[in-house]
Amino acid sequence: MIEKRMLVGGEWVDSPQKIEVVYPYTGEVIGRVPQGTEEDVNRAIEAAKEGFKEISSLTAYQRYEVLMKAAEILKKRSEEFAKTLVLEVGKTIREARTEVQRAIQTLIFSAEEAKRLNGETFPVDAHPNGVGKVGFYIRVPVGIVSAITPFNFPLNLSMHKVAPALACGNAVILKPSERTPLTPIMLAEVLLEAGVPPKALSVIPGYGDVGKAMTTHPDVRVVSFTGSKKVGELITRQVGIKKVVLELGSNSAIVVHRDGDLEKAAQRAVLGGYAIAGQVCISVQRVFVHEDVFERFVEIMKEKVKSLKVGDPMDESTDVGPMISSSEVFRVQEWIGEAVQKGAKVEVGGVACAEKTALFEPTVVSLVPPETKLFKEEAFAPVVIVDPYKEVEEAIDLVNSSEYGLQLGVFTSDIKVAWEFIRKAEVGGVLINEGPTFRVDHQPYGGFKNSGIGREGPKFAVEDYTEIKTVIFDLT
Repeated sequence: MIEKRMLVGGEWVDSPQKIEVVYPYTGEVIGRVPQGTEEDVNRAIEAAKEGFKEISSLTAYQRYEVLMKAAEILKKRSEEFAKTLVLEVGKTIREARTEVQRAIQTLIFSAEEAKRLNGETFPVDAHPNGVGKVGFYIRVPVGIVSAITPFNFPLNLSMHKVAPALACGNAVILKPSERTPLTPIMLAEVLLEAGVPPKALSVIPGYGDVGKAMTTHPDVRVVSFTGSKKVGELITRQVGIKKVVLELGSNSAIVVHRDGDLEKAAQRAVLGGYAIAGQVCISVQRVFVHEDVFERFVEIMKEKVKSLKVGDPMDESTDVGPMISSSEVFRVQEWIGEAVQKGAKVEVGGVACAEKTALFEPTVVSLVPPETKLFKEEAFAPVVIVDPYKEVEEAIDLVNSSEYGLQLGVFTSDIKVAWEFIRKAEVGGVLINEGPTFRVDHQPYGGFKNSGIGREGPKFAVEDYTEIKTVIFDLT
């Protein structure tokens, strides 16, 4: 049993109301944390006002040093973090170790950005009224940032919000998913040990009332949210006049043209479709394959999927662990059932593993009609659909038929075909001869349409967590 307290304005606080953390693989309660309230948020924001003064008064190099020290501490505790991730998320131990290593890199990239808060000069005298004047702008921290993160990457997605905000000199209040609050609280332990001013950081587990208090408070200047489109829409309606950064859903696609590498494309589709049991915003959900190679690709895909080992996420050899809950398993079964009723074919999988209700067999479904939920919506499950196409324009239309637009993978040896997708695909990232699940943590990451607003990646997050202050000197 892992017992943690929440961090409110630099103080470790307990509460009689608890949130229980459940291990998705067994259904057992493996941790408890306090359930935060609106009052906790208000106290955290009052403390953050003082914390902001403290952290913004540190030099850029001092903030760099603090974050680099945090990276070293996280390295030393990496296995502890990895095992905790397995317990609260259900991801495999190999996936958990990868997340920890990514979080370390996110910390390091954020630390480096602390030393790069550059401004720029502009020629005031380029305007007729600018005679005798010089101008430039600087970037200054916004003040208080509210961050809300989902269950699937509780450490690294928290890091993507907290570390760049601290690097700029902001105070941060974090609400992790109520399902996975343990590693975000452990992250706070690391940051305080590294020297982050205590009042500049709060981590408050809770539900919708906590999120609403954090996002609507008038002293919060930026709201950064990663999660569902539904909640993202709610946030944009209620936050008031402040910056909003949203990383929402997707149903990312791979396009396999007739000259594409089928073996590599299938390997990337499997890697991207079933990692974290398909519960990744850039999971491969839709694969569009040229009709000339469609049947061959489906057979290759099926063989690769059948070789995946499903089971205990603590087992080093497990490829696919459980989904976050049995209710999510039942939902995706219903979506598959609807697709089959409308003419789709289950090529492999499609059922829950009987011995563990949150385990779902890696599934391939072909010939899925565009009007079905499995095609249109975000499955967030270990399910990949494979449909044929005839012409490049048809494939582009299929990709763009989604309300989402996060990333796209295209497999082709024809640069003209690749460029057509780069030009016309309504997505935030196009990867040629690579799957859409590939991401390095310093890239500009975000999507078009209902996939969100703004970009993550420390360098690009800094733009959202700072304000531009213009300075003009009259030298006459």
